[in-house]
Amino acid sequence: MKKVATFGEIMIRVAPEGFLRFAQAMPGMVNTMFSGAEANVAVSVAHLGGESKYVTALPKHAIADACVSTLRGLGVDTSSIVRTDAGRLGIFFLESGANQRPSNVVYDREYSSIAMTPAEDYDWDTIFADCGWFHVTGITPALSKTAADAAICAVQEAKKRGLTVSSDLNFRKKLWKWDTSCTNKELAKRVMSQLLPYVDVLIANESDCADVLGIHADNTDAEMGKLDTSRYPDVARKVVKMFPNIQKVAITLRESHSASHNSWGGTLYDAVTDEAYFAPLNADGEYQPYEIRNIVDRVGGGDSFAAGLIFALNSDDMNTAPLAIRFAAAASCLAHSIYGDYNFSTCAEVKTLMNGNGSGRVQR
Repeated sequence: MKKVATFGEIMIRVAPEGFLRFAQAMPGMVNTMFSGAEANVAVSVAHLGGESKYVTALPKHAIADACVSTLRGLGVDTSSIVRTDAGRLGIFFLESGANQRPSNVVYDREYSSIAMTPAEDYDWDTIFADCGWFHVTGITPALSKTAADAAICAVQEAKKRGLTVSSDLNFRKKLWKWDTSCTNKELAKRVMSQLLPYVDVLIANESDCADVLGIHADNTDAEMGKLDTSRYPDVARKVVKMFPNIQKVAITLRESHSASHNSWGGTLYDAVTDEAYFAPLNADGEYQPYEIRNIVDRVGGGDSFAAGLIFALNSDDMNTAPLAIRFAAAASCLAHSIYGDYNFSTCAEVKTLMNGNGSGRVQR
């Protein structure tokens, strides 16, 4: 299995206990952990049984030391993390929603170390020497021009060395503010259009392609949680027409009935065969999403999907499109049952769910 390198920002996640609102919980007891999209993928790949390396820039202080130690303890190679005197460790505050009240995220991540560290400060030769796959998201270039240039440089350097490159569009409307001459969507499209020509596998959610690339699915309103899933293979085809280098397009399909109840699945389009595969499927072979009615934590759900897809496509027994999308959808479904950003589901647990056992019975 190819070793997977990921590149992006890791932060301190601060969250009130349970479903308390900020006004109820602060000042007071809160839960903290280290998380970030690309770190979440690296941890999940390692926990599933693969090898992963995480690349970022962190300040030189004790809290960042604890962050590195945490990742290392979870099986992630941290040898290529840059320690710098520039910048800070970012923070995001999470207020978990319930029922009809949505979750809310407040960012405090300006001038973070990765936002201030230029591409030349990363030793790409050493970073990619033992890796065969590289993953980056649309979050990193949303932080600053410096981070955007580093992300574009990273995918270029990865392709020079023959790595498979994946990218999750991950549009964040609260970011992409570093060029005030245009809107955040215009900036995202401009920058990601420079990065995507180096990508082999593109991952997106039900609205990313519309927000970043202007490619809309007909009969769909993602904000209202109403999706016509049959339209997404055409979305994927339009993406590949725009970027012919992309070989596969995976799209998560989330229908938000409420903050606590989501329907969840995904589709994987193979550009070589012009075939789209959905998961999960019912007994008749038709798409039937997982019904997740008591969500424990949905933050990181998309990252667990990306990690599951990358892991499956790297596995000898699951590297076909139909099996890979089944594994990715099952992995991310299980992640909704786990508190925190990291998916602590094992490969065996994911395979059990993807093969149809979702009863939740006690395993004795």
